[in-house]
Amino acid sequence: MLDVREIDCFYGDVQVLRGLSLHVQPGEILCLLGRNGAGKTTTLKAIMGLVRVRAGTISLDGRALSDMTAPEVPRLGLGYVPQGRRLFAELTVAENLEIGLMTRGHGAETRDRTLGLFPVLRERLNQRAGTLSGGEQQMLAMARALCLDPSVLLLDEPTEGLMPSMIGRIRDVVVSLREAGVATILVEQRVDAVLSIADRVCFIESGRSRETLAAEAVRDRPDLLQRYVGVGAV
Repeated sequence: MLDVREIDCFYGDVQVLRGLSLHVQPGEILCLLGRNGAGKTTTLKAIMGLVRVRAGTISLDGRALSDMTAPEVPRLGLGYVPQGRRLFAELTVAENLEIGLMTRGHGAETRDRTLGLFPVLRERLNQRAGTLSGGEQQMLAMARALCLDPSVLLLDEPTEGLMPSMIGRIRDVVVSLREAGVATILVEQRVDAVLSIADRVCFIESGRSRETLAAEAVRDRPDLLQRYVGVGAV
């Protein structure tokens, strides 16, 4: 289990997260919802060691992550797909995947299993990442993270700017990961794209985790979506 307890995070002197807590179990999809600037992306960065935690703890199966450096965290099995994908544009698809494989020393078997989730990438292995379509780049970013063979996957706005067919493919992969026992934390502004696959929803407001509910309960509470996200019923 990934357990985040009462963490405080700052950018300089500005406090962004204030006593934020959440947890996610193996084979569970937890969606973080909130307005822009609420602290969702910072939460993911804190888990990955990209933002220092000044108070509170983050642990994976009882092992403390809070004091680890950013390069150390992925080696424990945490995959991260940041907003904007952050691919190596001049490298090929195969080379981008190889970077993911090297993180934990995985090889051809892991790569083949990952490419099975994104068959189009198998046809693009020698193509430079920067020449892929937006949807293909998102698939590659996810595939690179999955080459770690992660137990926990963090996704930040994975459907941003994608066509409905690509959104459907991303959703299918997330569901298949749940069936394989991977825990997923998903930040997404498109509420309609995630509520149908999420198990629980954590609402974040002003750097605090305000309420965490079963996704089906959220679908019956449009007032919560209006309050925390600014959208009506979905």
